[in-house]
Amino acid sequence: MSDGIVVGLDVGGTSTRATVVSLSGERIGTGRAGGGNPTSHGAEQAAEQLRVALTDALAEIDPGLVWAGVIGLAGAGRLLADPAGRLAFARVWQEVGLRCEYEIVGDALVAYASGTAEPDGTILIAGTGAIAAEVRDMALDRVADGHGWLLGDAGSGFWLGREAVRQALADLDRHQPPGPLSTLVLTELLGSTEVAARPRDTVDILVQTVTRRPAVELAALAPLVLRAGIADDPAAIAILDEAARLLAGNVERIRPADARTPIVLGGGLFFVDTPLVHAVRSALAARWPDAPLRYADDGSLGAAWLAARRLPELTDPAELHRRLFDPLGS
Repeated sequence: MSDGIVVGLDVGGTSTRATVVSLSGERIGTGRAGGGNPTSHGAEQAAEQLRVALTDALAEIDPGLVWAGVIGLAGAGRLLADPAGRLAFARVWQEVGLRCEYEIVGDALVAYASGTAEPDGTILIAGTGAIAAEVRDMALDRVADGHGWLLGDAGSGFWLGREAVRQALADLDRHQPPGPLSTLVLTELLGSTEVAARPRDTVDILVQTVTRRPAVELAALAPLVLRAGIADDPAAIAILDEAARLLAGNVERIRPADARTPIVLGGGLFFVDTPLVHAVRSALAARWPDAPLRYADDGSLGAAWLAARRLPELTDPAELHRRLFDPLGS
């Protein structure tokens, strides 16, 4: 491949994706593996998922032809501060046959790069966790939240799930029949909407059911809040409105008041059309009416574009971005 090849990876808590592209904009190979976040899975297991994704993506390619790589990773700073973790990733990189240099960056940056080629702007991610970051010259600058479920991630999938359970507990404490959202929660967690003659007994069972599981599993309840919100349940709408306020507040912490640069929305909560998306978009548009709103695309493709952008051989990064993310020119 005479015009050069690069590889990008998006390493997340639930999946690891790899994409190989040429500098002319051709997608050459893809690979997918399980969760590879070293913070949640450990460095060795994360590195093994990296190996699986890279092996698939490079199956039809001579790894020695790859010129550069970028790995987008949640908690990149923690990995870079861990010598054993860095060594595990470097070992896999070499063992799959790659000889080029690579860079490890935050997942927020690859999400931003998948949404726009503009060097300056803002990324807001709302998935299991939540984080906002200012991007300057295609590098992360100021960051807000991303503090994890115990201390932050306001407005995230975890936050939504926790608020849904709190709503169910509040209904039970008031001896009220469960509302639409609480009904969904009880069905999901207890398998029944039946409330004991003494509602506190159901409260105790619900609390025990939740606390016996890993806390992050509350994020799995977020779709229930979205579903109830689409059905106009007042309790769900109130939770989603508060989530939108908190997410927009993260952006306000780090984005200049007069900014006109793009705002990119990324993460699973922004992938579907829900009241949360509408509320976030409205809040951001009211605060920054001249800012283009974009959506993040494939993070591994964004990472590959970042790798290509760092090469002196690439003379028009914006054109490559268009070819990768808008091949039909629409």
